[in-house]
Amino acid sequence: MNLDNISAVTFGLQAFVTLFVIMDPPGATPIFLSLVQNKPAAIRNRLAWQGAAVSFFVITIFALFGRLILNYLNISIPALQGAGGLLLLLVSLELLQGGKNDNANQKDVNVALVPLGTPLLAGPGAIVATMLFVQKVDDVKSGIALILAVIGVHLVIGLSLMFSTKIVSLIKESGVMLVARIAGLLLAAIAFEMVINSIKAFFNL
Repeated sequence: MNLDNISAVTFGLQAFVTLFVIMDPPGATPIFLSLVQNKPAAIRNRLAWQGAAVSFFVITIFALFGRLILNYLNISIPALQGAGGLLLLLVSLELLQGGKNDNANQKDVNVALVPLGTPLLAGPGAIVATMLFVQKVDDVKSGIALILAVIGVHLVIGLSLMFSTKIVSLIKESGVMLVARIAGLLLAAIAFEMVINSIKAFFNL
């Protein structure tokens, strides 16, 4: 009995750590701040939790139906990864250019959906990792452990993003501009890495 509990706990911790490292809430923080720089504090906090909720929803859908969805649409994991990389690259270019179209577009675009919720948080890496963990579930305890791990990661994400919004009032507009440029550069690097990994997977490099 104890061995089963330890095994389930170990499995849950492994899933939590793996997803935390892949989704990287601290790394997503500067990107999130640059996307919500012109929003009121209350809306920034709401977007933080909306981003975590969207990510949780996407991860859950792919955990339950990922194989069926990809097989039905005849989509490979590398294709999903490449598409996510290209989408992030477009966002990074906007951040590097200073978000010239922000005023015209931000009223109609919920950044908690795209790019924050997906593909930045719930990206191909997190989706594939979750699908692999689902395949390793062999009893109720390990299934519960995986569910708790996914919920735990997204609670940490929501809290990290929410508390990060306090920084905006401290660093002022010039600081936010600097954060936006750095975030754009980081996001471009992430996007490029995703595209490169996609190409390598396509050609088995």
